Amino acid sequence: MKVPAVDYEAVFQTLPGAVALVTPQLTIVDANAEFVRMRGLPREQVVGRFLPDDTPPKDPTEPFLLRILASLRRAADTGEHSVVALQTYDRGDPDQPGAWDQRYYDLTTTPVIGPDGRVTLLLHRVEDVTELIRAREVALTLQEAMLPVPRPVGRHPAAVRYRPAAEALNVAGDWYDLVDLPGDRIAVAVGDVVGHGLSAAGVMGQLRSALTAASLVAEGPARALEVLGLYARTVDGAENTTVATAFVDWETRTLTYSSAGHPPPALLHGDGTVELLDRATDPPLAARPQHAPRIQADVAFREGAVLVLYTDGLIERRGEDIDTGLARLADSLARHRAAGPEALADAVLDDLLPPGGATDDTALVIVRL
Repeated sequence: MKVPAVDYEAVFQTLPGAVALVTPQLTIVDANAEFVRMRGLPREQVVGRFLPDDTPPKDPTEPFLLRILASLRRAADTGEHSVVALQTYDRGDPDQPGAWDQRYYDLTTTPVIGPDGRVTLLLHRVEDVTELIRAREVALTLQEAMLPVPRPVGRHPAAVRYRPAAEALNVAGDWYDLVDLPGDRIAVAVGDVVGHGLSAAGVMGQLRSALTAASLVAEGPARALEVLGLYARTVDGAENTTVATAFVDWETRTLTYSSAGHPPPALLHGDGTVELLDRATDPPLAARPQHAPRIQADVAFREGAVLVLYTDGLIERRGEDIDTGLARLADSLARHRAAGPEALADAVLDDLLPPGGATDDTALVIVRL
């Protein structure tokens, strides 16, 4: 079969997003229609310009411009792909002179290597992700509205934290909850809905409320998760949600726990040892073909011990075994064991989350027993 000739100029002009070809000296030699449209200038005023001058911020020392320049030079000098992720920029509105519109961009620069192995051109792509970011903000607002406001649980000090992913464009469905039970008891839970965005936030709200109600009447955490599992089968998007819940009884000094496919809670003892509560783990919600009873386990605790529940964003890293993350958590808890719940929560997040933020949402609950 005869292969048709490829019109690369037509391909370049119809590439999704705004794309420009730039020399290693950062001069624009070609730009597609979307790049020209985004600049709001005639094509002849775009081609031939020094690229950083083509995107002037209101302040020439603004970090946005400096990051673009550094990224372009890095790609030209190293021959490696370079990314400037999620930058905000107040762009002039072409339809309303004098008005400014805040936009969010991802910028990528890919070197084009010549036959001699040197960089001949830079393919610079600007992607406007404003609508995705605004949808993320709506989802985050919804999620935060559905999570309980931090408050004392009975007479026992507790701390909660929620950290959205630093670079993800969509919020995940992580949640936490603390519920007062009759007597000197509480129920503590964390969960993680599969998926992102508004749908995951909505499912999270339904499951959290359902588990709160079930915990108030169930005789233990296993039965509460059984009820939640039945409910999850009726909610679109709830399948394969992971949940860990624990009932704490201060009168008997017993902690009873059950997990639906979730990372194990941690129990920090007074001597600094950390016990992973992994003796009662079943599959995630609605993951089995047929509904089945769930298991639970008991562990005794002494006054001053600390219960820690969390979602996988705290311990999991790409390319790393989960045991490494669990060991990192245990080490952090042991080193900061003398701290109160609030200080301990902050210390654990500082120790375990990457400097730029995690790539997944993180929920954390710490209760001093």
